[in-house]
Amino acid sequence: MTHHYSIGDLARLTGLSTRTIRFYSDSGLVPVAGRTVGGFRAYDVDGLARLRLVRTLRDLGVDLPTARRVLASEVSVAEVARAHADAIDAQMRVLRLRRAVLRVVARNGEVEMVHELARLSEEERQAILDDFFDEVFGGLDMEPDFVRGMRSVRVELPDDPTTEQLEAWVELANLVRDPGFRASIRRMSERHQEMRAEGADLSGSGDPGQLEAFQYAIAQAHEALEAGVDPRSPEAAAVVARVNEKWAAVTGTPVGPELARRLEEFGDPRAERYWALIATINGRPKVPDTTAERAWLVEAGH
Repeated sequence: MTHHYSIGDLARLTGLSTRTIRFYSDSGLVPVAGRTVGGFRAYDVDGLARLRLVRTLRDLGVDLPTARRVLASEVSVAEVARAHADAIDAQMRVLRLRRAVLRVVARNGEVEMVHELARLSEEERQAILDDFFDEVFGGLDMEPDFVRGMRSVRVELPDDPTTEQLEAWVELANLVRDPGFRASIRRMSERHQEMRAEGADLSGSGDPGQLEAFQYAIAQAHEALEAGVDPRSPEAAAVVARVNEKWAAVTGTPVGPELARRLEEFGDPRAERYWALIATINGRPKVPDTTAERAWLVEAGH
């Protein structure tokens, strides 16, 4: 004998209200199997199963027309689940971006600028960087490999950036559009052109020992800063002597105040900040900030 359920029974078994069950029944999603002696609706096991499936689909955000197609075997549950999972992924990316924008706005209060920068496409973001390169390198006879390396930098902001990544992108966009920063990098580029004309190897493929010597200089300055050494003191002079000795051993030429002068010419701390922001945006290891060490070496080297 087939077991029948009243609307009250279905309500207890599914947790749905009788009003909702009646609506689903009137919509044809859960057909009536018969009537009781008193004329009330009765449902069979198949109706209970269909109702549970509709409840589950609705809990997962599936609309009624799609639930109807599932019940009619026009589309499988797996297909519906896959499509809705993809839709939820897209919604989550949008929500994460909105959350990041709101958090950045909460910190700096600039709503429209942050929102517009966050909405830019990958091509539009790169165009901001390319315009910067055009102004600071344009028309100069610089080392081709160096320029190619600089222009190869990409802004790889994810579709759902973290707050830190979005903040870094906003700061970078403002930095590369800043006239003062552009002028500073242009001066560095012009000095690069002069040094290349003088025969300096600026391709970045020269003796790797030069990088070792520079890293040594930064490390020495860091230790001096940590120890509180005054850059005008005799102790600082001893540090500079060690740095010069190391540099001379690598390059084969005495340095004297040359290192300090070079650091001044190419030492705009905003240039270092530029690379730190790129690393943050692209999700790469953080770039160490050596601004304080560079400043110490410049003062100690004079």
